Amino acid sequence: MATNGSQFESLDQMADATAAALDQAAASYAFQLFSDKEFRRLLSFDRLSQVEQDRVFNELVVAYVVLVILVLEAPDLRVPDEFRGYLVDLNENIPKAHLDYLRTLGVDTEHLRDWEKLIAMRYDEYAKDRHEVRAAAMKIESSEKVLDLDDLSKIQMIVPVQAVAIGCHHHVCRGDTRGHDDLFKLTLRSLSRFYVEIRVRLEGGKVSPLTRARVALKRIVRRKRTRKRSKR
Repeated sequence: MATNGSQFESLDQMADATAAALDQAAASYAFQLFSDKEFRRLLSFDRLSQVEQDRVFNELVVAYVVLVILVLEAPDLRVPDEFRGYLVDLNENIPKAHLDYLRTLGVDTEHLRDWEKLIAMRYDEYAKDRHEVRAAAMKIESSEKVLDLDDLSKIQMIVPVQAVAIGCHHHVCRGDTRGHDDLFKLTLRSLSRFYVEIRVRLEGGKVSPLTRARVALKRIVRRKRTRKRSKR
């Protein structure tokens, strides 16, 4: 991510500022999806109570924030080795950056603790789900051919966004995801755009491998949809 280090007195200050910027980007993407007319139509948004609408928004925000964390700790992130120590520090600052932002909005301490717990809970969940997502993706891909290193690389790259999309969709729908395939695809597309943007910024504009990964991601989703139809 391009950052003008000359304006900061220390790496800690730079990490704080960068974490705040990443958090704001996550919140912005979450709000865009939350405000999307098609998203609201598919969710029957107008029928939801205010409390339920707020819960949906919170789940979206947490999904994008957690995705930032998963990107920063991705083993395949193409950054110089000397940059990885800084990314570790940056990653640790992401939850704090969101809590600091909420604090500026006047959110009280009790609710800040709830947010801290929710971010930690969803991170633990989505990070764990990566293993199942990776296994499922490899099973689908290997059903058609023997996987090579490029295939494995693409699978590794799309795992974080898939895991977050699946988990976020599950929570937004309160576990009842039947009949909500279009809502999932819309959520996945938005998270994928955000994922690509963050990785491109962190990797200094290396977009080609990410483009191939997005193609692979679309193919996997399409196959899942086709298999569901064939089972009916």
